[in-house]
Amino acid sequence: MQHRSISQINTTSDRVRQRLDGYILSASGLRAVFASTGNEEDDTRMISDEDKVIVVTIARAFSAFVNRQGASVLLGQDARPTGYSLALLSIKTLISLGHDVRYLYISAAPEIMAQSHNADYFYYISASHNPIGHNGFKFGEKGGVFSKQDAEKLISILREMIASDDVVEMAKKLIDACPQAKRNECLFRMEKEKADALEFYRSFVLNTAALPKGFRSDVGIAVDFNGSARAASIDRSLLTELGVKFSAINDTVGAVAHAIVPEGENLVPVREFLEKLHADNPAYLLGYTPDNDGDRGNFVYIGRDGKGHILQAQEVFALVVTIEVAALSLAGRKNIAVSVNGPTSERIDMIAQAFGAKVFRAEVGEANVVNLGEKLISDGYTVKVLGEGSNGGNITKPASVRDPLNTAFTFLKFLSDKKLFSYIMKTLGAEPEDISIDSLLEALPVYTTTGAFSALAKMGVKSRDWAGLKTRYEDLLVKTFDSELKPFIPGCASYTVFQTEGIIDREGIGEKFRSAEAKGGLKVRFLDGSGNSLGYMWMRPSGTEPVLRVLVDLKGDNQELHDRILSYQRSLIERAN
Repeated sequence: MQHRSISQINTTSDRVRQRLDGYILSASGLRAVFASTGNEEDDTRMISDEDKVIVVTIARAFSAFVNRQGASVLLGQDARPTGYSLALLSIKTLISLGHDVRYLYISAAPEIMAQSHNADYFYYISASHNPIGHNGFKFGEKGGVFSKQDAEKLISILREMIASDDVVEMAKKLIDACPQAKRNECLFRMEKEKADALEFYRSFVLNTAALPKGFRSDVGIAVDFNGSARAASIDRSLLTELGVKFSAINDTVGAVAHAIVPEGENLVPVREFLEKLHADNPAYLLGYTPDNDGDRGNFVYIGRDGKGHILQAQEVFALVVTIEVAALSLAGRKNIAVSVNGPTSERIDMIAQAFGAKVFRAEVGEANVVNLGEKLISDGYTVKVLGEGSNGGNITKPASVRDPLNTAFTFLKFLSDKKLFSYIMKTLGAEPEDISIDSLLEALPVYTTTGAFSALAKMGVKSRDWAGLKTRYEDLLVKTFDSELKPFIPGCASYTVFQTEGIIDREGIGEKFRSAEAKGGLKVRFLDGSGNSLGYMWMRPSGTEPVLRVLVDLKGDNQELHDRILSYQRSLIERAN
């Protein structure tokens, strides 16, 4: 698949170390632009010699971290063109280090993570929603990614190995040391490993969905696979097995037709496709587009007007939380909780409160939300749904990763359950109409929230001294809030600050409420005279891009006020920077 063998390496340790500076190494994964041209939109399969050394060293660091000779490693990749090169280098290295490597080739993230219950670890090559020239690595076990603490230990090992003067020679030796017979055996077993993973994943998804006995649905679902790994998974076979009408576009694996992130204009193709299908067959009501690794998928639906509508990421999460929490409440379950990330809209808090549930917040990052959910379960709470509303999609237990199939099944259950629909409408104080996505949306609390991929939702900043920047930001907040923002927020009496790191959400302003690195999220919540929240503004250094992410979430429908608050937030950051 290469014009030049991936085993050929001609570089120096200094150049490798310089190249590593271009990587983003975080608990969310290890990522970089792997296209050899350096162009993030380039679909070349070629990678640089420096990247080859780093890829081998990542496998070395992983092996040193798990420290289990002979441990089985389930290895897969999303549909990016550089994936096979990264996979083959990783396979050779892990075999040389004594691991039993089971290769799935192209596999959706939820698929490989489900199958990881049947192996010691998973080793997944993906850059999720990033452009086609990007790629990366994430690792985990028992269905979920490593915790932030474990990921940081692995990264520390990687940095130490890269700092060694023999890093290039070690990479060459490990590639050459791989017995050709074992490498060939691994590739030969690939089809069986993939078939086993698909079968287990099917059972896992059905178990997660908890469908009523004999469940069937004649609803139609349209999918724009956009060349993603989901096109090689179970979506079509499983949904049609349950009576769902299914049609797809861009379903050739690897043939990416448009930008990968499933937001905004990238949902237009599936919306238009759904509208055409609905015109011919009114049963077609839902559609989704996944990102390249297929763990995240945002939805479109047919409204009462017969037209397709795009659901925003926060809307998708709010709808799923409403349905799943209401179902638990209707079934008489107690101590219901929802685990979310810091920038998830506070409409989730209002929804949860209506059904007697509680909301707990963790830092941005799927591992943080999952770990908080596990802690809540161990503390006696009932946790069925969790996730990052700001990024879209949801995690439905027992899964530990987002999955558009889980979202689809939640919607399908809702559309077929009159009792659940009536209970939701009554509890939220809405008039019951037709069982539809429109009816459910209209019943939800109204909030105005910054789109996660709005041009104003991220800022390039000069400083990487996050502790210093946050201290200056807080000083400016104290000095300017009463004069520059408070008069414009109706009913606002005061504010409070929350600082979130890992699974800890601390209330308070100042350095003692955050770690020395200060990489977590900082939220300023606006309060009325009774201490009720009116909304918030939030910021956090991105773990996957060299930017600061910002967001405003405001109670009610008031775009003008939202924009004013966001402008104030950005001005504070600019002055602090």
